[in-house]
Parts: sequence; structure tokens; C-alpha cells
Amino acid sequence: MKPLETERLILRKFTKSDFAAVHSYASRAENTNYMLWGPNSEEQTSAFIDMAIAEAEEVSCMNYHYAVEMKDTGVLIGACSMEISNDEAEIGWILHRDYWKQGFGTEMSKELLRFGFEEMNLHRIVAYCDSDNVGSYRMMEKIGMRLEGLFIESRPAHRLCAKKYSDELAYAILKDEWETHKEIKYYNSIPVVFDSFIELPELSDGVIHLVCTEKKPAIPEKKYVPCYVFDVCKGGEIIGRINLRIGYFGFDPDSSDLYYCGQIGYNIDEKYCGNSYAVRACRLVAPVAKVHGMTKLLITNEHTNTASRRVCEKLGTRFLRVARLPEWHNLYKEGQRFVNIYEWSTE
Repeated sequence: MKPLETERLILRKFTKSDFAAVHSYASRAENTNYMLWGPNSEEQTSAFIDMAIAEAEEVSCMNYHYAVEMKDTGVLIGACSMEISNDEAEIGWILHRDYWKQGFGTEMSKELLRFGFEEMNLHRIVAYCDSDNVGSYRMMEKIGMRLEGLFIESRPAHRLCAKKYSDELAYAILKDEWETHKEIKYYNSIPVVFDSFIELPELSDGVIHLVCTEKKPAIPEKKYVPCYVFDVCKGGEIIGRINLRIGYFGFDPDSSDLYYCGQIGYNIDEKYCGNSYAVRACRLVAPVAKVHGMTKLLITNEHTNTASRRVCEKLGTRFLRVARLPEWHNLYKEGQRFVNIYEWSTE
């Protein structure tokens, strides 16, 4: 069982000398209020440490118990765990009350996800908490886990509750979802140059031309980025439309909306389909994107939309994945459940 590291923390094996630090949180009612154990007696804390040490020495370790200490001081501030069964694991954590609301819980739990998916090649990771434990379930949501279920009166009630039983929340994340979150973080980190909309040159390839009909300004409160709207024209006839969104994350570095919608959206009237006009239109807007420093564009489509997939193939895009839409997304509310995600490099 090797140690794990984050920016501020070291996750390592327990030792006998950790007793005082562990008991300082394990024996406190405030720290264990929502746990299924505790507050611990000294004997119970000693038994836990003995168990954690023994399981860490198992040849095929399946139950990982980490003491969490701060890098700069060496002070043990909590613990976290991962219990593996086949290709799934359950994770858990506890943090000394003195270190709450400083991001340490998020930091250690993110590292557990990374370890589970990258190093243990797990398919799914789950976590559970009392439904009244707001801090715990908010942290699960922050690290990308999604609510899978609410189990009514399925666990002993927490110690501040007059009831005998309490409700339990179940959260989970799949490896594919975790990889999606990594991709979103990457694209949201790409810089964009936007001071104002540019004066557009003639956008024509001799077969079609684009006419800019609208330059939509950003709407920060709705997380909308600036957007160019073009009519796709052939001769004097409008045969479709194409949009170019300037940005990746819509004023919120944690936003994932544009990852699922993409920077380019197009629609060609049905009677003109099959002539690669959408491909031509995409190539015509590419120089506009480059002016704004965007050399990587995401194009998304419904995973059953064969025609749009062919457009992406003809453009030479790189297929990233079929992504599961989050329930909050407008596309999900419109009935879609999955989208294809493509990356188009215009360099």
C-alpha cells in the first residue's frame, strides 16, 4: 500500500504512533455525529488502528485505510478509505473538526477517485451519507459524483436526531464520467481572446457563402458566451444556419454546459442535405475562431444523428466519447440522454 499525495496532503499507512491524533477526532461527538460508529473509546480507536495496519500489509490489499496528514506540518488531520469489491469501490472520509471548510475533504476524496480509476482501473466508485449531512453530500457533488438514490430510514439516525432511523443518500461516479470531468477541466483551461466582435471578411468558398445575421453578446448571468450567427447561403437562397460560440466555459470555470453543446452548431435544410454544405460552412467559420485564439473546437451531436457524425468525420475531427448528459442540461430536458463529443483542431 503506497502513499498518495495531493497539493497539500499525504495519504499514508497508519502507524501505532497515530493513536493520539486519531483519537482526537474519533472520540469527539461533533466529528462522529453522522458516522455509523463512534464516539470511540480508547480501546475502539486502538482496535481500528490495528485493523488498518493489518489490512495495509495484505498482499492483495482490497481495503485501503489512509491516515491523512498535512505536507507542511506533518499533522494528522483525518482519514479516508477505499474498500474494493471486484471492479467497484466504496469510499469514505473523516476530517478533524478544526480543519473543516478548508477544502481538505475535497482534496483527499479527489485523490481517492484518481487512485481508484487510474491505478486500480475501477469501473465505478460509490459513497453514502446521512441525508442530513449537507457537508458530505455537497462534497460528493463537488468531486463529480451524482445522486443515485435516497433510501428511507435505512441507517441508524445521527446523534442529534430524535428519530431511531435516518435516511441515506447514495452517490456514485463511473470511470467514464470521471474521464469526462477531466476533459471538461482541460477545455475550460484553454485561453480565448475576445475584446469585441470582429469585422468579418467575405466568408465564401465559391460554392456557399455565410452571411452574419447576428452577433450575440455574452450574458454572464446566464453563462452565455459571445456568439456569431450566420445564414448559410447558396446563390441568393438561405439553405441553413451555423453558430460559432466564442469560449469554453461561459464565465464559470467549473461549467460544463459548452462541453455538451460545443462551439459550433449547424443545421442544413433537409432538401439540401447530402451535399457537404455543413462541412463547407464549418470550414468557413474556422478562421473566425482562430482570430479569437480558438484552435480547438468541440462539435457535439445526438449519438443517433448519423448525418451529423458524417460531417465530423469529413472535417477530420477526433472522436472523444459518447457522453451521458447530466440531468440539469437543457438537452437532457429536451429528451436526449447521450451526445457524441468531437474535437476539431483548426491549426
